[in-house]
Amino acid sequence: MDKKSLIEQQKEKWENTTLKKVLQKFPEQKESFSTSSWLPVERLYLPRQMSEEEYLERIGFPGEYPFTRGVQPTMYRGRFWTMRQYAGFGTAEESNQRYKYLLSQGQTGLSVAFDLPTQIGYDSDDPRSVGEVGKVGVAIDSLEDMEILFRGIPLDKVSTSMTINAPAAVLLAFYIAVAQKQGVAKEQLRGTIQNDILKEYIARGTYIFPPKPSLRLITNIFEYCSKEVPKWNTISISGYHIREAGSTAAQEVAFTLADGIEYVKAAIKVGLDVDQFAGRLSFFFNAHNDLFEEIAKFRAARRIWAKIMKEKFQAKKEKSMMLRFHTQTGGSTLTAQQPDNNIVRVTIQTLAAVLGGTQSLHTNSRDEALGLPTEDSVRIALRTQQIVAYESGVTNTVDPLAGSYFIENLTDKIEEEVLKYLNKIETMGGMVQAIENGYVQKEIQDAAYKYQQEIEKGDRVVVGVNKFTVEQEKPKEILRVNPLLRKVQSEKLMKLRKNRNNQEVDKALQALREGARDESVNLMPLILDAAKAYATLGEICNVLRDEFGEYRESIVL
Repeated sequence: MDKKSLIEQQKEKWENTTLKKVLQKFPEQKESFSTSSWLPVERLYLPRQMSEEEYLERIGFPGEYPFTRGVQPTMYRGRFWTMRQYAGFGTAEESNQRYKYLLSQGQTGLSVAFDLPTQIGYDSDDPRSVGEVGKVGVAIDSLEDMEILFRGIPLDKVSTSMTINAPAAVLLAFYIAVAQKQGVAKEQLRGTIQNDILKEYIARGTYIFPPKPSLRLITNIFEYCSKEVPKWNTISISGYHIREAGSTAAQEVAFTLADGIEYVKAAIKVGLDVDQFAGRLSFFFNAHNDLFEEIAKFRAARRIWAKIMKEKFQAKKEKSMMLRFHTQTGGSTLTAQQPDNNIVRVTIQTLAAVLGGTQSLHTNSRDEALGLPTEDSVRIALRTQQIVAYESGVTNTVDPLAGSYFIENLTDKIEEEVLKYLNKIETMGGMVQAIENGYVQKEIQDAAYKYQQEIEKGDRVVVGVNKFTVEQEKPKEILRVNPLLRKVQSEKLMKLRKNRNNQEVDKALQALREGARDESVNLMPLILDAAKAYATLGEICNVLRDEFGEYRESIVL
C-alpha cells in the first residue's frame, strides 16, 4: 500500500473519530470557507503525489525557470527588496523635501506620484486643471519643475519609479534631461515608468490617446531605452489598479498578464526582437489582506509569465522570462474608521509581498483613507518594511512557504483561474478587443459589486467598519494641499514662457508634429528635444492630441 493510500485511510479515521467529536460540540463558524476572492478553502490539505519531473517543471529552484520560487537564487539573503515609498504632492519644492526626508529615514528608492493634470497631459494653468493641481501628487509642468523635484538628489545613486502612463514618454524625457544637467549619462539611470495604458482604459481612467497611437508611444520607449537607457524598466504592467477597482486576485493576475501579452505582441509587430526588450518589462501588483491567497498569487503569476514568454513568444534568455514586480499594499483595504488599524493591515500585506518574492515595495500609510499621509505616518509605513526585513526572520530562506500543502494547492488553483481568463481573452482577439467589448470592465465590476454586498450584509467583516465599531473624534492631523497652488504654478509657467527661447520651442514642437504623422519615426528623441527646449507638458501633449486624437470611454453596464 503506497504512502498516499495510507494517509487517506488515516484521514478517514481522523474524520470519524477526533474531528467528529469536536464538531458535535463546537460546530465550525461557517458551512464553507473561501479566500477573499471566493476560491474554496478546504478544512485540511494533504500531501499531493508529485514526481520529481513534475516538481522541477512546476516549482523548481529559485532563479531558474519557471521562477515559481523567485527570480533570484538567494532572494533576500543577497539583498532586501527596494523600499520605495510612493510620494508627491503640491509643488516640486515640497515633494523634493519629502523625498529627502524619506531617503534620510532609510528609503532605498524614490517613487513619484503626479497630480491629475500631469497624469492626463495638462499644464497647471489649463482651465481643465482647476481644483486638481498638486492634489493627488506633485504638479510637473516642465523640465524646470523636474529640475526642482530632484534638486540635491544624485540620479546616478537612486532608482526612481514614476507612476505615469499616457504622458510617460514626456516625463521620462524630463528625467533624462535632468540627469544630463547633473552630468549623469543616460546609461547610468535606473528606474521604472509605469507606461501601462491598457489598464487605464480598464480601471483608472488617466488616458489621453486611443489604443493604437498609445501602443506606438510604448513601443517607441521600448526601442529607445533598449539602446539609450539600458538599465531602465520601460514599463510596469500594473495589476494594482485593476485590484483597486474591485477585481479578484485571479482577475488581477489574468488581466495584467493579458496586458503584458498585448505589449509584447505590439513590440514584436514593429520589428523588435523579444529578447531585446523583454528583460526590461516589469510588473506592479497589489497586496491585500488574505495572506495565503496573495502569496500564492505572486507565485502563480511568475510561473504563468515564464511559460508565456518561453512557449508563446519563444524567448531564449532567462531574463526575458522573469516576472519581476513591485508591490503596493492595498489602498482600497484602508479604512477612515479607526485608522490605526491600517498599520496592522499593512503589516499583513507587507508579509504577503515579501513571502511572495517582491522586488520592491511601497507600504501605505495609516491615514491615506483620510488624506495625504503626514511625515509621522509615512515613517511608520517605512518602519513596517524595515521591521519585516530586519527582525521577522522571514527573509532568511528563499520562498519559505513552498511545499505547504495549502500554498501549493492555492498556487495551482489561481493558475487554473488565470489560464481560463487568458484563453477567453485570446479567443476574443486579444486584450484591446476585450477592453473595447467591455468584457474586462464588466468582470471587475461584478466582482466589486459582490464584495461590497458582502460587506453591507455583514457576511464579510471589516474591523472597525461593520464590526467592532467605536465612536471616534475627527482626526486632527491631516496634510492639506495649499489651495493657492495653481496660482503659484501658473505664475511659474508665465515666467518660463517669457524667458525661454520660444523659437526653439516652436521648432521642436513642429518636428514632433511631423514625426507623429510618420509611424516609422521613433518619437522619443523628438520629445526629448522639446523637453530640453522647455516646452511644457501640455504643449507637447497637445501636439500629440492634435495628431492622434483622444480616447472616448465606452460605457459598460
